[in-house]
Amino acid sequence: MSDRSNFMAMADTTQLDPGLIPQQVLPDQIPVIDLAPFRHGTLAEKAQVAAKIGAACRNTGFFYIVNHGVPPELVADVYAQAKRFFALPPAQKAQIAIEKSPCHRGWFQVGGENLDPRKQTQNGDLKEGIKIGNDLPPTHPLVLANTPLHGPNQWPDLPGWRAVMQNYFSAMESLGRELLHSFALALGLTETYFDRWLSTPMTTLGPLHYPPQRGHITEAQLGAGAHTDFGCLTILAQDDTGGLQVRGKSGAWLAAPPIPGSFVVNIGDMMERWTNGVFASTLHRVVNASGRERYSIPFFFDPDFATPVECLPTCLAPGETPKYPPTTAGRHLLDKINESFAYHQEKQGP
Repeated sequence: MSDRSNFMAMADTTQLDPGLIPQQVLPDQIPVIDLAPFRHGTLAEKAQVAAKIGAACRNTGFFYIVNHGVPPELVADVYAQAKRFFALPPAQKAQIAIEKSPCHRGWFQVGGENLDPRKQTQNGDLKEGIKIGNDLPPTHPLVLANTPLHGPNQWPDLPGWRAVMQNYFSAMESLGRELLHSFALALGLTETYFDRWLSTPMTTLGPLHYPPQRGHITEAQLGAGAHTDFGCLTILAQDDTGGLQVRGKSGAWLAAPPIPGSFVVNIGDMMERWTNGVFASTLHRVVNASGRERYSIPFFFDPDFATPVECLPTCLAPGETPKYPPTTAGRHLLDKINESFAYHQEKQGP
């Protein structure tokens, strides 16, 4: 049965606007890339993988990776702990509400994030989540300097929860560094080009829970409204529920179904800006019409706060001028967060 037929079969409980029904993705639109040769191979093999990644980043800005080195047991553990947290009563989750954090960490309730405020004018996204970053102590130099988005996490009072999340966080940060190495080669730079800006990267683990959505579903409220990601790159684990949609170059929305053992990787606005538009930050959304709970585990990988984000030397053709004015990684993220989280709009940074 096609994706469209599957969606129409749910019409007794769920009705989707026609524009929310995706097309089936073709292999070249969101390719599946084996990362093992990049992690363990020769320089020539690394270059071949980097070329495939570069092509995907220039095309839809999305690709799957397999053989990425993150143990499946660890992925299963982080899902189990995420479900454990989201099953708590709202009052208990609110003990670590994101509004209590000076550095954008903690739980946000359903509707607390609005990724498409132009369409979702009265409702935020139909999802809840928790933001977990680098857990920096009050004595860390960046915290002492009052650097925005830096500081301690808020942890729930759940035995064993913190250790699992930190183990997964560390594994994903290592994977993010590997992917930036592949990006550098794909852009004609030295493999370690970006490493100079990864002393204290702004990495964020953000488990999400999407309640089932029934009835007439429109763009007025989706699981996640149509948006591009804010930062450098995103590494997403998605469960078997489905619902992720990516807008292809033709303008059609494509289903990005779960593939066992894979992560979905996509480019964010910061990387598009850094590459002068060479790499594509692509619109995507979540439509949870499955009739059941959906969980996903995105990991956002961004460089140090003070990193200069200006056109990379290999991304400007002779006679061209940069499309974007220079900024910094921290300023860029603050601007984007302020657009999506109403509570954060009064928080400013340099």
